[in-house]
Amino acid sequence: MKALVLKDYNVLSYEDVPEPERGPDEVLVRVKACGICGSDVHGMDGSTGRRMPPVIMGHEAAGVVAEVGAKVADFAASDRVTFDSTIWCGDCPYCARGQVNLCDARRVLGVSCSDYRQNGAFAEYVAVPRRILYRLPEGVSFEQAALVEPLSVALHAVRQIPPSPRDTAVVVGAGVIGTLIVQSLKAAGCGHIIAVDIDETRLELACRLGAGEGLNAKGGDVLGRVRQATGGAGADLAFEAVGVTAALRTAVDCLRKGGSLIQVGNISPTAELPLQTVVTRELSIFGSYASAGEYPACLEMIVRGEVNVDALISAVAPLADGAAWFKRLHRGERALLKVVLVP
Repeated sequence: MKALVLKDYNVLSYEDVPEPERGPDEVLVRVKACGICGSDVHGMDGSTGRRMPPVIMGHEAAGVVAEVGAKVADFAASDRVTFDSTIWCGDCPYCARGQVNLCDARRVLGVSCSDYRQNGAFAEYVAVPRRILYRLPEGVSFEQAALVEPLSVALHAVRQIPPSPRDTAVVVGAGVIGTLIVQSLKAAGCGHIIAVDIDETRLELACRLGAGEGLNAKGGDVLGRVRQATGGAGADLAFEAVGVTAALRTAVDCLRKGGSLIQVGNISPTAELPLQTVVTRELSIFGSYASAGEYPACLEMIVRGEVNVDALISAVAPLADGAAWFKRLHRGERALLKVVLVP
């Protein structure tokens, strides 16, 4: 089969590789669409340490069942499916509590680190356990389904502290995840949503998709505007969807006393936390990692039109051209949000 292989850092090759082996409780999926995640882009250059070459990246995908293992009875060839990015064991205490994203033995598709190597979906075929597989509803395209994974990340973050109609939420970072958080907050009934970014185009899109206003952190008085919108108190909730010190500081500063920070972004291994602000204002901090069972709800949100994932897709391109699209995303072309590759 053909696959896009990270041969070395910053070196992607479209080449022939062996078809993945399928176990008895696994399903072989013919990939029809796979989105390029920001973590893939930063994995390509080695900055995350989570994509050690050689590896086939890709974890935001959908396709058609090609073969099922002997122990799989409820899926069949030609079924349209998507799948979780996290492979969880189903046996550990975290899985027993439904916290499958924290599974002791978890693996992530398309990730190669010191602990394990798990090839992903930038390929014609990928083998996945049946337990992470979900059937696509009628009317959901493969390209839309490739965004269920990032949508599940956003919905999982919003479910950490469910908003109320009285709440004001600030979302720092209006990339794919941030904009999906905006839409998830709107669907959950959040009263007022403020998007913060340094890109006017992304802020305009976030406002079109549910934010009440967009604030440019580049030279703008974000804190002053947030306080003005909240009667001087500050926001009830802040979602940080970047993962760098400047964005984290903005999110913390925007919160009212007793407010809650939901940390989603982790592009940097570490970031400086304004500790005295957190302590003296008694802020709560929640980490939010991946998702834990949100896929069915996300698919229903797309079907009902509560979330517009099509608006985030900048391009759909052949997998064979993937290396060029990775380079464009790595350069930070601001016109690009989500690029979906098609084998």
